[in-house]
Amino acid sequence: MLSKPIYSITPFSLLDYPNKSACILWYVGCNMRCLYCYNPEIVLGKGNKTFSETISFLKSRQGLLDSVVFSGGECLSHKNIVQQIREVKEMGFLVKIDTNGSNTTVLKQLINEKLIDYVALDFKATNENFIKITKSDLFQPFEKSFEILLNHTVPFEIRTTYHSKLISIKKLNEINKK
Repeated sequence: MLSKPIYSITPFSLLDYPNKSACILWYVGCNMRCLYCYNPEIVLGKGNKTFSETISFLKSRQGLLDSVVFSGGECLSHKNIVQQIREVKEMGFLVKIDTNGSNTTVLKQLINEKLIDYVALDFKATNENFIKITKSDLFQPFEKSFEILLNHTVPFEIRTTYHSKLISIKKLNEINKK
């Protein structure tokens, strides 16, 4: 049986890659359980599309889209993600990843092999609130991913989700200072 790592595809977006048209591949699963997760059906759900089905879709979008966004869940947790990104890159698309920063090895490989063109790194919480908010002990890999991005030339953004019942304005400002 073929693995179905992708929950769904957003066929068109002008918001998810700066100044580019994109589609979004929503990968299932995540190694965090953020209390404010806005994609629980993707994080906890099952995939609906094989990667070969996704490639067929992308072939129909060549020349129409500039980029492909790998998102989720946590796209970098999938065992074949480097090969899948390589295949999409070889099709001529720009590649953006949305990541929680927990898989530093894959991130570094993608940067070193010049397979990604843009990264959105999620700053989930400060160190003292990280376990409480994400239900994971992955703050150090996040910090390492941030350092990797600071030391390379791939463009990136740091983003966060604010939930007033989980994080105070004071803590949000501490994130901003980091």
